[in-house]
Amino acid sequence: MDMERLDLFAASNHGLTTRAAAERAGVSKSAWYRWLDTGRLQSLFPGVARVVGSPETREQRIAAAVLAAQPGAMASHRSAAYLWDVPRPEHDPVDIMLMSRTRGLELDGVVIHRPRDDKDLSPIRRHNIPTCNILRFPCDLGAVDRPGVRPAVLHIVANAFASPVALRTALDVHTRRGRHGVPAFREALDEFVIDGKPVDSILESTMRRVAKKHNLPVLQFHAIVLGHEVDFLVVGTPIVLECDGWESHGRNRVQFEKDRDKDSELTAAGYIVVRFTYRRLMRDPMWVVRRIRDNYARWGPSGTPRSSTS
Repeated sequence: MDMERLDLFAASNHGLTTRAAAERAGVSKSAWYRWLDTGRLQSLFPGVARVVGSPETREQRIAAAVLAAQPGAMASHRSAAYLWDVPRPEHDPVDIMLMSRTRGLELDGVVIHRPRDDKDLSPIRRHNIPTCNILRFPCDLGAVDRPGVRPAVLHIVANAFASPVALRTALDVHTRRGRHGVPAFREALDEFVIDGKPVDSILESTMRRVAKKHNLPVLQFHAIVLGHEVDFLVVGTPIVLECDGWESHGRNRVQFEKDRDKDSELTAAGYIVVRFTYRRLMRDPMWVVRRIRDNYARWGPSGTPRSSTS
């Protein structure tokens, strides 16, 4: 019966149980050590054990370290990136962060971090593990894996975990002497600034790269046309380019209606609205390039239509 109670705890904690959980379940100290001796439990860290037969996963290793370092511990740095579903190398060490600056705790195979500041330290549960939140971990990651920050930031923005504007605000909060991850975080966010203006999505920064790579006409970012802010205006033409993400433009009915109303006003005034989606731009950028070039060839820099044979 006692083991069944521990199984309930383990079922929601990646196959792990703790000595503290055992005590709460009424398991005696002698029973705990007997189960360790007989192989029903496998000790991972002092006071933390794996229920034998449970899957051995990366999440389990991270959760075990966090449980062993409680109270207040959380997955951080590379482990936080992994738990936020950022693709990470299999050989990453386990990183955890302690709220306390006290020394003495050591866990085999675990990198323990003790932050000097308390900014954005409220953990979020990811995969049921206390995890460093989205506004802090990119800066921490930059201190241990500078090249890994850019794909992490792209992942955050692409999955709408946080906007580039929110990340830049977080960067400003963490910018101070001694934060070694700040430069990498700043470099990653520079991709989300066009003409000194922060972009709204990964689509806009990708559009900028595609335009530069394929020598497309000059684009004005976040131009104001008829009182509307558009993603890009092809300079010297009536061509407007709009980048549509599924989350903000597809599932959001209010935004969908606003997009259609804006398109109607622009079209009535003689503008050519060219919309393309995240999927199209990411999977078939040449389709987007051809569409922009075709419109540019037809409508021309003067803003008047050309003959299709000219």
